[in-house]
Order: sequence, then C-alpha cells, then structure tokens
Amino acid sequence: MDNSTRIMVIFGSLAAALAFVAWLGDRRRHNRKHIDRVGFMPWTPIFFWSLLAAVLLLGLSARKVLGT
Repeated sequence: MDNSTRIMVIFGSLAAALAFVAWLGDRRRHNRKHIDRVGFMPWTPIFFWSLLAAVLLLGLSARKVLGT
C-alpha cells in the first residue's frame, strides 16, 4: 500500500467518524424535549458531506488495494 492509498484510508476513516457524530447530533436534535431550543450546528449537511467523502475515499482506496 503506497502513501496515497494510506492517506485516502485515513481521511476516509476520519470522514466516517465525523458522519457518525453528525448522525448522532441530528438524531439528538430531532428527539429534543424543548422544541424551541434548536442549536446552531447544521448536522444534516455535515452528515451528508462527510458520508459522501467517506464513501468516495474508502471506495477508491479499496479499489486501489484490490487492484481492480
């Protein structure tokens, strides 16, 4: 595994972890008790873009490792 593949795996894993945290934040926001206490983080776009980055980076690195 060369350096570019290793970098794609690292950043893809970080993006997947960020997507998981954003999913938890979005779920927590939707299940809040006080409807007027919204918060300031846009969890849905953060989840979407980080999941997209994770899928692309991990998919490309897997394709490179498998040699197809």
